Amino acid sequence: MKKLAKFLKGYIPETILGPLFKLLEASLELIVPLVIAGLIDNGIGKSDKPYIIKMCLLLVLLGAVGLAFSVTAQYFAAKASCGFVSKMRYSLFEHIQTLSYTELDTIGTSTLITRMTNDSNQVQTGLNLTLRLLLRSPFVVFGAMIMAFTIDVKSALTFAVVIPLLCVVVFGIMLASIPLYKKVQSRLDGVLGKTRENLHGVRVIRAFCQEDEQIEEFERRNEALTDMQKFVGKISALMNPITYILINVATLVLIYTGAVQVKHGSLTQGEVVALYNYMAQILVELVKMANLIISITKALASAGRIQSVFETSSTMTYGDAELSDLGDGIVFDGVSLRYSGAAEASVQNISFTAKKGETIGIIGGTGSGKSSLINLIPRFYDATEGKILIGGKRISEYSKDGLREAIGIVPQKAVLFSGTIRENMLWGNGNATDEEIMRAIEIAQGASIVADKGGLDAHIEQGGKNLSGGQRQRLTIARALVKKPKILILDDSASALDYATDATLRSSIAKNTEDTTVFIVSQRASSIMHADKIILLDDGEAAAIGTHEELLATSDIYREIYETQFGREEDENE
Repeated sequence: MKKLAKFLKGYIPETILGPLFKLLEASLELIVPLVIAGLIDNGIGKSDKPYIIKMCLLLVLLGAVGLAFSVTAQYFAAKASCGFVSKMRYSLFEHIQTLSYTELDTIGTSTLITRMTNDSNQVQTGLNLTLRLLLRSPFVVFGAMIMAFTIDVKSALTFAVVIPLLCVVVFGIMLASIPLYKKVQSRLDGVLGKTRENLHGVRVIRAFCQEDEQIEEFERRNEALTDMQKFVGKISALMNPITYILINVATLVLIYTGAVQVKHGSLTQGEVVALYNYMAQILVELVKMANLIISITKALASAGRIQSVFETSSTMTYGDAELSDLGDGIVFDGVSLRYSGAAEASVQNISFTAKKGETIGIIGGTGSGKSSLINLIPRFYDATEGKILIGGKRISEYSKDGLREAIGIVPQKAVLFSGTIRENMLWGNGNATDEEIMRAIEIAQGASIVADKGGLDAHIEQGGKNLSGGQRQRLTIARALVKKPKILILDDSASALDYATDATLRSSIAKNTEDTTVFIVSQRASSIMHADKIILLDDGEAAAIGTHEELLATSDIYREIYETQFGREEDENE
């Protein structure tokens, strides 16, 4: 929590006023037993009705003022905790956006979601309770002991014995619980990760009749989480009965010694009632303290997990150059990529040059490293060996925005967001006009989609669920074209299109992106055969580089791919 305290900046008055008003309320609460003692001894004992009325009105006044103080304290505590978590969550999200794909792959999506939601809520609850009770409860406990000494030293010794014992119990259980709550949160990550995986792949699970197996796996993880929660819950549950036992034993001793002293005349009945009330206050506050400790323990565990994300910094460093012109094009010089924790490189010793305005085709079997190769251009990952030059400068010399603003990317999985078609297209260029948007859609062969849906204001559901796979792909290509990028990357982005539409799309892109360097990743030879240069990847290595005709003449692998596919295509056309 200390490292996250910077997010309290701007809420310092609230963090002071919240506890302050709680202490004022507690001070009034400590006065109540003395008023009751006077009411019993001087009012009821002497049958003084005016005095009784006056004391009752004083109790009502103390209650009303105390309530006002309590509500005010709650307001400031809520404002500070909500503001703190709001700033922290915003900063956390902003920090996540700075992480490279390497860090995101390492941490995991489900873990980040947990940090943003459950962990943040735990921190908010913990901070709210801390501001309201962390000072109030100890203040009442020790204040009640001091007030007891002002009444009778001998009876108050009971307080002096029981309070240290209670502190040992409370803090001992707290120290035992903190590491266990961290394990609970870790297992919660596992359950959420499995849930996300199952929901995301529910169609595949049903297609392969794996429902029972996945249910068993979920139940196994959930039972592990439940067992850990039960274990830590049992330890935390010991706090209340132990504190009750200690307090009740102390109360018995207090009442016994008080009764003896009343019999001997050294204490009044009102003073014994006041001592009992102070003991009852201590009991209530220690129960609150016990629950507070549990909440703080959870909050500290969650805060530590959030802090660990903040401490995860991107391994990438950026320069300040802007990519204004491709110049000498894009140069890969002995480039290799090994993912974090991987045993072997996914891409190794790749060298080629893509000149301005050229179309580069990348083809290869599944797992040959096609996506890994093109992910190096926008620096989603950094090359582990070799160097990449764009416009004559190392790729690391460009600023992140300067580099990616010049690149249009259409990923393998077509992703659209909930909103209108226009809103999705504006992701490519926030200032694009409707004419520019429609022009990009026409190039991407998506004009019929817009017409069928009723225009650019047609609604798209989350993930583009109300569109077919081919429609989603054409709109994501249009979104990249709206950007008018200097580099366009199509990562197997026409796999759901028929051959005729694919051919028309490629022809349209070639005619309308003359100054753009285009990278086309595909498993179809027909998609890349007209490229200026084709890179054939095999097991992460460049097996051959050249034009379609050159590769047909020199590469057995490429010739096999071509003949196999075109033979199949001819059969399909027949």
